Formats: sequence, C-alpha cells, structure tokens
Amino acid sequence: MKTFVKDIMVTEFDTIRSDEPVEKAIQMILHGKVRETGDKTASLMVLDKVTMFVGIITMADILYHLRPTFLNYGIKGEDVSWTDQFDIAMRTLKEKQVSQLMSRDIVGASIDEHLMVILDRMVKNKYHRLPVLEGGKPIGIVYITDIYYHFFS
Repeated sequence: MKTFVKDIMVTEFDTIRSDEPVEKAIQMILHGKVRETGDKTASLMVLDKVTMFVGIITMADILYHLRPTFLNYGIKGEDVSWTDQFDIAMRTLKEKQVSQLMSRDIVGASIDEHLMVILDRMVKNKYHRLPVLEGGKPIGIVYITDIYYHFFS
C-alpha cells in the first residue's frame, strides 16, 4: 500500500496565536469543526507573530491547567471544598495566555512520509495528532483517528 501523509492529512485546521488569551482557545475548541470521521477538533495549532508553528494547545492541556496547582503537590481532591476553589481555578485559567499552556517541542510530519512510519511514531509516543510542517509552517495535520478510519473503512 502506498499511502502517504499528503493522502490523508487535514488541510483545514484551526490556528491561534501564542499571545492570545486562553479564553479564545477554549471557545475555538468548544465550537470546533467536525471532520468526515465524525471526530471533533480538540486542538489548535499555535503560531507566533510571523505564522511559524510553535506548539499545540489541546483540550487536555486546558483541562490540566484548570486544576489548581496545589493538586500537583500530593493534596487529594477529595479533601478540598470545591465550591470556591473551582471559581478561583477558572478565573486563574482564563487570565493566562495560550503560550503558558501549549505543548511545545512537538514532533511533526512531512507530506512525503509513509503512513505506516507516521502510525509507528504516533503509537509509540501515544500521540493523537501530528502537525504536517513545511519550512516551519503548518500545512496540515494528521489525526490517529483519521489513520484508523483510512485503514479500516
């Protein structure tokens, strides 16, 4: 089978600048596009001021940072009164910029890589998506769900 990244990559994807407020990323993901596979966008490619790729912000990144930082120090969530803590956590999250939450050092793909190479990279590293980059700029994205759909539909 000769299937390459260029054959299945999604070329219509959402981007956000790294200096944008997290609130904008929240809304963009909340109202994201639904792809042919029925999967909804759960991430945004992050660009700098000159549209170079600098990272990805995902629904999981946002939810991770919604958690109060004291939970990272061994305090159990069951021992906390969440009535006020949730409002504080939400307010703190929305005051941040995308650059403070995004995942950096993302491994990308190129359009001429074979799909099995990309699948291997994604499975071994537990990636759900890989940006397709050309000259440091995003030109597409490959989702593991789209690979699955492509192979088995």
